[in-house]
Amino acid sequence: MSSHPRPSASCVAYGHEGLQYGHSQQGQVLVLGMVLAAAVTLAFVHYFDAGMAVAERARQDHAVDAAAYSGALVQARAINMLSYINRAHAAHQVAMAHLVTLGAWAHFAGTEGSRAARGNPPAYVIAMHFGADHGAAYQAALKATGLESHAAEHGMLASAYAQHDSATRSVLAGASSQIVAGLSAARDSAIRQVLAANYPGEDGVHVDIVDDDFPRFLSAYAGNPRMRPFIGELTSLYRFLDPRDHLRRSPLPVSSRCPSLRHELRRRGVTVLGEDGRWQAVDTQSYHSLRSNRWIGCYYREYAMGWGWVPPRDSVLIDMPHVDDAPTDFAEQDFWRWVREATSWDILGGNANPLANSWAHAQRRNWAGGGLANFHDLSAPGARAATGFRVILKRPGRDGLSYRSQGSAETYFRRPHARNDHRKELPNAFHPYWQARLRATPVTGEHP
Repeated sequence: MSSHPRPSASCVAYGHEGLQYGHSQQGQVLVLGMVLAAAVTLAFVHYFDAGMAVAERARQDHAVDAAAYSGALVQARAINMLSYINRAHAAHQVAMAHLVTLGAWAHFAGTEGSRAARGNPPAYVIAMHFGADHGAAYQAALKATGLESHAAEHGMLASAYAQHDSATRSVLAGASSQIVAGLSAARDSAIRQVLAANYPGEDGVHVDIVDDDFPRFLSAYAGNPRMRPFIGELTSLYRFLDPRDHLRRSPLPVSSRCPSLRHELRRRGVTVLGEDGRWQAVDTQSYHSLRSNRWIGCYYREYAMGWGWVPPRDSVLIDMPHVDDAPTDFAEQDFWRWVREATSWDILGGNANPLANSWAHAQRRNWAGGGLANFHDLSAPGARAATGFRVILKRPGRDGLSYRSQGSAETYFRRPHARNDHRKELPNAFHPYWQARLRATPVTGEHP
C-alpha cells in the first residue's frame, strides 16, 4: 500500500512566510487607495469651492448689470417725461395763440357789426366799389353785434387763455423742476433696490456710483427767448395764425389830380408772440376813400369799419401806427386837418389802418398772462447723444473673501425710425426717443 510523502519542515516554514507577504501587499494597496481617495476628495472640494466662487461671482456680475441697466432706464424714462412736458408746453402755447386770435376776431366782429348798423360807411358803398361779396360780408357783420363781450378781460376766451397759461407756468414747469431735482436720487434708489432684491438681508454690501456725468447733462432755461423761436416755427404751421393782410382797390377812377389812385379796402391782422414771450393779436378793417382838395391835394379819408386788439397786461404792444386820443367821429373837424395837427401819419402813401388801430388801442382787452415758462433741455443740445455711469458692488463672500463687481450703463438718444426728410435728428429733450443699454466697463487698473 502506497502513501503520500509528508512535507518537510522547511516547506512548512516557507508557506507561512508567503502568507505573511501576501497580507503585507494588501495593506500597502489599502493605504495607497486611502491616500488617493483623500487626494481626490481634496481636489473635489477645491474645485467645488472654486466652482461656487465662480458661480457667485457670475451671479454678482449679473446683479450689478441689472442694477446699472435699471438706473439707466430710470434716466431714460425721466428725460422722455421731460420731452412730453416740453411738447405739452408747446401745445399749450399753440392753443393760447388761437385763443388770443379768436379774442381779437370776436372784438373785431362786434365793432364791425356796430359800424354796419350805423351805416358808417354804408354797405352799398362797399358793394359798389369792391364787389357784392364784400358788401354782403359787411352787412353780415350785423349778426355779430355784441360778440365783443367774448373778448372781455374776464370773458370765456380770456378765462381759457389764463388756464392754459397757468398750466404751463405752474403745473408743467413745476413738474419739470421736480423731475430733474429728484432724478439722481431716484436712479440711485432704483440701483440699490435691485441689488437689495438680489442680496436680501446681507450685511457688508457696499455700492458706489462713479463716473456719473448725468448731473451736468440737463439744464434749466428761461422760456423766453430760447423757447420763442421754436414756438414761432410751430405756430407757422397753422394758417389760422397767419397774417391777415388783404387789399382790394376799386376799379373806378376818382380824381383827376391822382388818376392812378383808387378807393381802397384794407384788411389788416396779425398774431404775435412778443419778445417778452406773451401773445397778442390785432385785427382791423377800414375803407380808405380817396379825396383831394386845394390845400394838400390827394389823400385818403379813413373810415374804420372794424377793430379788435387783445394784448397781455403790462406788455410791449405791437408797433403799429396809432395815437392814444383819436376822436370817435369827425363831425366837428376835417379828418385831414386833424391828421396834420395831431399825428405823423402818411394818409396818401401809407398802407395801414391808423385810425382803426387807434380805436382798437383805446378799447383794447388786456388778458392775464405771464409769458413762456421755464423748461429743461440738454445742457449742450445736439452735442451729446448719451449719458452714463458705473456701478461698483463690494460684498463679503462665504469663504471670507471680498467680492467686487462693476457694471456700466448709459442712456442714449436714437429715433425708432428715420425722419421723412432724411435729416439726422440731433439729441434733445423734446422728442421722447431716449433708451437705456449696458456698455463696456472701462478698465480702471483695480483688481476685483
